[in-house]
Amino acid sequence: MSRRLIAALAAVVLAALAAVLVISYVNQADDRAMADMSPETVMVVTEAVPEGTPVEEMGEFVGTDEVPSAAVVPAGIGSLEEVAGQVTIAPLYPGEQLVAERFASPEDLEGAGEVEIPQGFHEITVQLPTTRVVGGHLNPGDTVGFFVSLTEPQETQLTLQKVLVTRVQGGVTETVEEDGTETTTPAADTLMVTLAVEATDAKIVAHAAEFHGIWLSLEPEDGPEDDTDPVEVQDMLR
Repeated sequence: MSRRLIAALAAVVLAALAAVLVISYVNQADDRAMADMSPETVMVVTEAVPEGTPVEEMGEFVGTDEVPSAAVVPAGIGSLEEVAGQVTIAPLYPGEQLVAERFASPEDLEGAGEVEIPQGFHEITVQLPTTRVVGGHLNPGDTVGFFVSLTEPQETQLTLQKVLVTRVQGGVTETVEEDGTETTTPAADTLMVTLAVEATDAKIVAHAAEFHGIWLSLEPEDGPEDDTDPVEVQDMLR
């Protein structure tokens, strides 16, 4: 065997060894990084689960994963046994952590979701990231504060108070293929929240959804009325 062939084979072996070492180092680095973040094991959704699915039928749609402790969602469940006999009250999407608020007994759901709409009110829907919707922990019948953030001027205002939530659904994303076909798929990190408001307030909601940023706060119906001024840039720099 020629020296040139031996050298080529040695180079291939060394390259393969180097690749293995790099992969091993990266995996160990990931493990060390996760260890530094105090990882915790949580239950997550592995396949989409429709609303109304009994817990007993969810075994193949959920699994466990390790996440940094800071990323653990409050009220998370460690086993489906904790919600045995219940059903999902909203669609669940892959990657979502399982929390007790997403389940209820069938008896509790009888008549649930049938929120009484004040006469003459409009129902209008906004789609928002879960981070802007109390972490996604929002249910029909809740009342919320409706905050609007403007970019010009840069200010935020509590625009509406004690707005009635009539429906909460998983969000969707829409894509258009090259042939013009429109595809709608669930979005795990967004929610569609339907609000009941008077006509004048419906215009505010629609305008804010179209042109500005929206945040919803959980606001008890018997909470105090807050007449606050807008928060501006100079207020943040005091």
